[in-house]
Amino acid sequence: MVVPRPLKPLDYRVPEGMTLQRGDIVEVPLGKSGTCLGVVWGAGEGVLDQARLKSVAHHFDVPPLKEELLRVIAWVANYVIAPVGSVIDLVLRVPDALESEKPRIAFRRSTLNVHPARLTEARKRVLAVADDGMARRVSEFVEATGVTSQVVRSMVKTGLLEEVLLPPLGPGPQPDPAFVGPVLSDAQSRAAVHMVKAVQAHTFSAALLDGVTGSGKTETYFEAVAAAMQAGRQALILLPEIALTVQFLERFAKRFGARPAEWHSDLTQAQRRRNWRHVMNGEIRVVVGARSALFLPFKELGLIVVDEEHDSAFKQEDGVIYHARDMAVVRARMENCPVVLASATPSLETWINAESGRYAHLKLPERHGKATLPTASLIDLKREEMAAGEFLSPTLTQAVRDVLAQKEQVMLFLNRRGFAPLTLCKACGHKITCRSCSAWMVEHRYRKKLVCHHCGNERNIPAECPECKATKSFIACGPGVERVEEEAKIKFPGARIAIASSDTMGGPRQIQAAIESVADHAVDILIGTQIMAKGHNFPMLTLVGVVDGDMGLEGADIRARERTFQLLHQVAGRAGRADRPGRVLVQTTDPQHPVLKAIASGDRDAFYRAEAGKREAGGLPPFARLAAIVLSGWKEQQVREAGEALVAAAPVAHGVQVWGPAPAPLAMIRGQSRMRIAVHAERSVNMQAYLKAWLGTPKLPAGIGLTLDVDPQSFL
Repeated sequence: MVVPRPLKPLDYRVPEGMTLQRGDIVEVPLGKSGTCLGVVWGAGEGVLDQARLKSVAHHFDVPPLKEELLRVIAWVANYVIAPVGSVIDLVLRVPDALESEKPRIAFRRSTLNVHPARLTEARKRVLAVADDGMARRVSEFVEATGVTSQVVRSMVKTGLLEEVLLPPLGPGPQPDPAFVGPVLSDAQSRAAVHMVKAVQAHTFSAALLDGVTGSGKTETYFEAVAAAMQAGRQALILLPEIALTVQFLERFAKRFGARPAEWHSDLTQAQRRRNWRHVMNGEIRVVVGARSALFLPFKELGLIVVDEEHDSAFKQEDGVIYHARDMAVVRARMENCPVVLASATPSLETWINAESGRYAHLKLPERHGKATLPTASLIDLKREEMAAGEFLSPTLTQAVRDVLAQKEQVMLFLNRRGFAPLTLCKACGHKITCRSCSAWMVEHRYRKKLVCHHCGNERNIPAECPECKATKSFIACGPGVERVEEEAKIKFPGARIAIASSDTMGGPRQIQAAIESVADHAVDILIGTQIMAKGHNFPMLTLVGVVDGDMGLEGADIRARERTFQLLHQVAGRAGRADRPGRVLVQTTDPQHPVLKAIASGDRDAFYRAEAGKREAGGLPPFARLAAIVLSGWKEQQVREAGEALVAAAPVAHGVQVWGPAPAPLAMIRGQSRMRIAVHAERSVNMQAYLKAWLGTPKLPAGIGLTLDVDPQSFL
């Protein structure tokens, strides 16, 4: 038995009269008085005395987890070196879904002919709505009449309304694969035919759908989704962020006549419960979700699509640390179905797999319809005359004015929230840092707060410098989107300006409102972070200005160049997506940098070839393997000593190097000191076997935590 805890499999006795099989979901006693869910993993070894075993308490009336999913769970646990129970927890996150759906309680006009002598105006409004005889929930009466819920409930007590039970909600309208789709271009048709054949073959295959921004990748892989539904199977589409689901759902409904089921953190518990159960029963045919949707208990999975497959949001960074793109390939292999990885800027790993023939390489080299790719130019800030505190160069400023004169739209891109990333004392140079993290506090001028973007701590700007006691000496250094907005309001008076960042848009509804305002041309200048860099289509947006093209180019992260290229390429793709040509201007102090030259030239593959050569020469992924170990604790010296002892205990093995311990780039988060150990291995080394042999023996001191990340994406 495997329980959703970081524990080894446990043995339980099957009570008389209960029959269990592998994959069944049960409830078992755990600890002195508690119970928890469990999944039958197999027969016990019969070593323990049956009389000493606790009995399975309950067998849920749901289908067993499929063998294919159980193999995925075991594979993931082994690869990321996590307890099987911790991975099972990713599957059983909605325990309410295991219970039968309860009927819903609603109310309608009483059939008992109750006629009170006097009625309040509020009750009259409720009865006027109820006169149609339809049953409604209390919230629906409240919304229709404007009365309080107490008014409705009091009418139930007096007999004016009667209770009725409605059947549980079904999965809702399902997408129709025969719904009329768009006319595809020749390149789209070729790619679609390949994917449809892969779905119909019912065997594992992997393909990179590699299309420039605006080439219609989504509409192309929709043909494979339709083929999966026509074959009576389910499809899973993974998106990296909730922000991308808003327009995506509309495009999906336009193609298939109904929306797909959703799976992400913004759903209510009731929605998650229903969707989980309907997926397990095969009643939901298509799911669009975040990375956690990968662990849903599909009954008949026939296709997995990973859209924007390069996006770092697919990496789960806490708990069970895994990369959803890579695990999607694993699940497709276990389910014996195709997986499609879609991107305009593939990860280097995926691009190499496609170029080498391991994955099929489906190319969409042109934008769909009349749209053409934007032209890109670099603005050398060393040649621009700019006043202190200005961040929009004269060249970019004039380009914005020209576009606004044509009644078109502009996006100013800066991937930095808030007003300024650093606040320091001009008298002594003291920098305000987080009390709990080794990070600068970011000024958010709208909220009049300094905020740590790592732990969320907030504080007011001090009245005096804690170092030199100077008053009114703090100044903001560097730009955030709020500061760019401040400058834009001065330089472009009368322009309608909006900020799009995670600070200003808290959920799908706010994101949808922002997207609609831009699409409806209620905004002239959109100042956005990466939340607006991909997936959105604004026909009147013809100029993208990148305020700081150098951000993120250098540092300890081995993927810094690749990620910066992907981000700039994606944000550049927002320009000129309709029949008006687009233009991209990138401000930089280093116009000779290979990433920026690649953006300007548009030669993406030349950049990939050069980047692959550098990685291979340096013995870095994907030509080698990495694992990261982070030790954390409240006492820095204790953490350091624990790291040194751990490194000293590392086995000596050919092709393996252990580096560290060294302070992590963020040496303190939430008050805990952090030391980092890196493990580098040749491709031929079994990294999992090495790590298990090493980390299974040493005992860490009390209060020291260890986090293991196989194939790390972040190096903070």
